[in-house]
Amino acid sequence: MMENNENQQNNPQNNQQPNYTILTNGQGHPVSDNQNIKTVGARGPGTLENYTFIEKITHFDRERIPERVVHARGAGAHGVFEAYGKVGDEPISKYTRAKLFQEPGKQTPVFVRLSTVVHGGASAETLRDPRGFAVKFYTEDGNWDLVGNNLKIFFIRDPMKFPDMIHAFKPDPVTNVQDMERFFDFISLSPEATHMITFLFSPWGIPANYRQMQGSGVNTYKWVDQNGDSVLVKYHWEPLKQGIKNLLQKEATQIQAVNLNHATEDLYQAIARGDFPEWELNVQIMSDDEHPELDFDPLDPTKLWPKDKFPWLPVGKMTLNRNPVDYFTEVEQAAFGSGVLVDGLDFSDDKLLQGRTLSYSDTQRYRVGPNYLQIPINSPKKHVATNQHGGRMRYRPDRPVDINPHVNYEPSSLGGLQEAPKEGADHQPLYNARLVREAIPRRNDFGQAGDTYREFAEWEKEELISNLVDALKNCKADIVQRMISYFTQADPDYGRRVAEGLAKVNPTAGDQLTDPTVVKAEQMGHSTCGY
Repeated sequence: MMENNENQQNNPQNNQQPNYTILTNGQGHPVSDNQNIKTVGARGPGTLENYTFIEKITHFDRERIPERVVHARGAGAHGVFEAYGKVGDEPISKYTRAKLFQEPGKQTPVFVRLSTVVHGGASAETLRDPRGFAVKFYTEDGNWDLVGNNLKIFFIRDPMKFPDMIHAFKPDPVTNVQDMERFFDFISLSPEATHMITFLFSPWGIPANYRQMQGSGVNTYKWVDQNGDSVLVKYHWEPLKQGIKNLLQKEATQIQAVNLNHATEDLYQAIARGDFPEWELNVQIMSDDEHPELDFDPLDPTKLWPKDKFPWLPVGKMTLNRNPVDYFTEVEQAAFGSGVLVDGLDFSDDKLLQGRTLSYSDTQRYRVGPNYLQIPINSPKKHVATNQHGGRMRYRPDRPVDINPHVNYEPSSLGGLQEAPKEGADHQPLYNARLVREAIPRRNDFGQAGDTYREFAEWEKEELISNLVDALKNCKADIVQRMISYFTQADPDYGRRVAEGLAKVNPTAGDQLTDPTVVKAEQMGHSTCGY
């Protein structure tokens, strides 16, 4: 090593600063001609020895990883979470031993990805859709992913229905066109979705941008204290200085006519000019039992926990203050999972959460690769030591240099990795029930949908009715009748207004097979000669 260093010092060329503006290929070879491949004569043919071209074109062929099945269109930013050290006015250690929350002013780096849910990667950001709100906390105990949406509830409560739901919402497998009849065919046979539909077709279904929307963990989680005792919790992100804004359908249509990327631009430009968006993290806390006094199950993700009974308690503040350097490397490759929890945080028995815990991380292993956690945006900002081995695109072992490199298993007496000491008592929930395939008993599919409808201002009700009428007007009569029945059970005025609106625009709902915009495009098209 000393001899090599001496040679480098004696060679004046080695003292020159490298020119980082010189184009190279992936092997570091300088590329002196990036315009022409090697050919036999100026007119070709090409040869197989065109290594730099082959490397370039084969990488290009693979530069798109599979698009997310859901949450394909998104934006992201880096930031920091600052803990308050309390939950409301109480010490947070009373409820959870999670280290990131304990000390007032303690800061944890975060990366946030905000997205639409159903539509594709090149879709407009004005489309009616839930918005994803995913936060990766790089804590001292490893990563914590809080993965949710802007709306605080969901369409379904059982994960068995999720693939069918997404298939119904995605384009028709024959025509490749999204179809409201397919959408409401599924929804009309899933009455638990009535509450979510009430939010989605109101102005809440189109946030003005990503900065001015709420976030939620949606599912019920648990906090665990030092003794292993637990409480149920729900997480809520509330915009601070920027407030909350939604769009009417006509306003979204105007924006979409000139800009498909307005929400991504808004977030990027706000951070670039130093107008850093902030959200406060609030939790609702409930004792960890079945709560028979409620008319719904607290584990049901189609339900809200009433704020008057379970108030929002602030626990910290998040600020997004740095834009990504490269969209693909950071935002597109960012991988979240609802099962990524740290000590002091735990799962509840929420069925949908149990299903998401498998699905989210599994889709990242398929989409990004089995070693997706070695990509910097996903890698914890702490020491990692595992016995995981091999797999596509693994570029480092997780075993530290100060252990026996021959041992990639545990337990071992030869100097391998060892189990960590416990941070506190294990949480040990007790179960005594039969293994069944049954829905939860307290479904109450329409009560909260009616409450939400009655809480809307009149202009929000009018927008909700208008959007539902427009979406249902070409659906089959039996689908329409089921939906009107659900709305009526939620609130008689709700169902009546939807029925009256449909009667005005289309007395024979389901008879019109062609969307009027398809006809209008042909009629308005300008003829021209070929070329």
